[in-house]
Amino acid sequence: MAAQREALPDGRYGRSAEERANRKLKIIGGTLGVALLGFVAWAGVHYVTKSDVSGQLVRFKTVSPTSVQAVLEIRKEKGDTGVCTVRSLGEDGAEVARKDVTVDRRETHFTELVTLRTTARARTTQLEGCRTAGSQ
Repeated sequence: MAAQREALPDGRYGRSAEERANRKLKIIGGTLGVALLGFVAWAGVHYVTKSDVSGQLVRFKTVSPTSVQAVLEIRKEKGDTGVCTVRSLGEDGAEVARKDVTVDRRETHFTELVTLRTTARARTTQLEGCRTAGSQ
């Protein structure tokens, strides 16, 4: 006579392999879902708070020991007013000039010539950044 195998009592010997695999998948799925939600939130905040005015320093020229000219390339929306900060550094690396330039042309892409008065001879000139007027 063949012996019949009896079923194991429920809950007595822990979870089955299938139940453990399902639990791991739920944990991994939940973790990936939270990470995706965090990325979407970060991207949304970045999109809302980004500057609508951008600039690039095309070139600069030291005109005299007390003056520098810089050419900026600006991109912005037609109705926006922007502020770009330009600075010059002296031979020793110290800041010798700083100027906030207001750009309010009705164009979306243009170049702007900026003259900075320096306290000493400038070695280099940098565009620190541009922002929409009124924002910090």
